[in-house]
Amino acid sequence: MANITAGMVKELRERTGLGMMDCKKALLASEGDMEQAIEDLRKSSGMKAAKKAGRVAAEGVVMTKIAEDGNYGVILEINSETDFVSKDENFLDFAQQTLDLAYANKDADVAALLDAGVELAREKLVQKVGENINVRRVDRLKFKDANQGIVDSYVHNTNQIGVIIALRGGDETLARDIAMHIAAVNPMVIRKEDVPADVIAKESAIYSAQARESGKPEEIIEKMISGRLNKFVAEVSLMEQQFVKNPDVKISGLLKDAGADIVNFIRYEVGEGIEKVEVDFAEEVAAQVKGGS
Repeated sequence: MANITAGMVKELRERTGLGMMDCKKALLASEGDMEQAIEDLRKSSGMKAAKKAGRVAAEGVVMTKIAEDGNYGVILEINSETDFVSKDENFLDFAQQTLDLAYANKDADVAALLDAGVELAREKLVQKVGENINVRRVDRLKFKDANQGIVDSYVHNTNQIGVIIALRGGDETLARDIAMHIAAVNPMVIRKEDVPADVIAKESAIYSAQARESGKPEEIIEKMISGRLNKFVAEVSLMEQQFVKNPDVKISGLLKDAGADIVNFIRYEVGEGIEKVEVDFAEEVAAQVKGGS
């Protein structure tokens, strides 16, 4: 049997980023052949990552990166299973490296990023932290040059909500202020006319049913429905919302005063739309104990 030294284990751990015991076992199995051990670990890491892939990853971080000249920005969401792992240095390093790659490859979607080396790094991280890791989504806003407009961002200090925004006119301060407002208020659309017809129809049906329960005359009911619908549309439309830093001013007024207009915005919130699985911790521990007995 080959003599496996602590130095060999350390080297393999540094080269793979995997756990000490996994590295030692691989070296023992390969009888000290470092390259064979790496190959074996890559194979086993892939299998273990696949086994964990079905587990729900609804925690994580949202990150953004903006070009120095302000004409381009990228936003990325990467998920983990637990909030604990989302704060882990290894996870955050992986997220930053993936963000940098997404920034450099301006047309790469998630699949292209994974093919460009992110998948291998993801599998290593899964092996290391013992949780499913998911590169969920990536988006970009950009102008051909800085003279056309400005792109900026805001990320809440918990990295749970991030926004990138594209303005024509205005400056970085205005863009960041409105991005912060979007993060806080979560508008559905930019303008009232952008609210989808199916959303209008759904809300109208709800308000109609509520109003008719009042037993009031039809003409009054129609006014009630119209009033509630107009209020709803204003509440979900960015331009009609009151600015969070100064409720006396609407976003539309803020932009008008600055001679600016909103081209687009993208808002990510960690885990939105993912159905989280509620796990009873006591039951999970009991199941693990039973399975190990």
